[in-house]
Amino acid sequence: MDSSPHRVGDVMTRAAVAVGRTALFKDIVERMEQWKVSALPVLEGDGRVIGVVSEADLLPKEEFRDSDPDRFTQMSRLPDLAKAGAVCAEDLMSTPAVTVHADATLPEAARIMALRHVKRLPVVSSEGVLEGVVSRGDLLKVFLRTDNELADEIRRDIVDVLFPAPIEPIHVRVTDGVATLTGRVGESARVDLATRLVRGVEGVVGVDCHLTAADAA
Repeated sequence: MDSSPHRVGDVMTRAAVAVGRTALFKDIVERMEQWKVSALPVLEGDGRVIGVVSEADLLPKEEFRDSDPDRFTQMSRLPDLAKAGAVCAEDLMSTPAVTVHADATLPEAARIMALRHVKRLPVVSSEGVLEGVVSRGDLLKVFLRTDNELADEIRRDIVDVLFPAPIEPIHVRVTDGVATLTGRVGESARVDLATRLVRGVEGVVGVDCHLTAADAA
């Protein structure tokens, strides 16, 4: 995997599974089971995403199968009751779809998922056409980067740039994703900056900075 920052397009699944607006309930369930996904984008004929149907959209059919909801439930759960009687994607889907663009950063995608309480996001073009799907698991792929990859990036893109002439050699070691920096440099302000930048390297789990500065003595 290349250096930071990574984008959604770097980790998304491009062979995305989707359904059309007329897809039937059982077909949707069967496709979710076949592809082991919890949600499916719903597309117009030109591939434009018009909604998403998820397991949460399908569950009301089971929840209200043998129940006779009281008036309060009817009023407070009206959308769910409507979905309980739906038989095709157009009536089941949540719309507008919560989507993301391929050039979005991974933190941006993670924030969208957290705020909107979704596990997967359709990745769309500027015209809203489906390009792929990114899941929570996809966003975690950066943590599969090796310790050597992370150490090389930290040395090349951070240490060598911030400290071209250190007072003492700067050593970078990454173990289980935790980056340790040791050495002596000139300016204390750059030590804090280095710590922030290393923490921002995608795949780094933690930072243990032992850099000392001459101007702090």
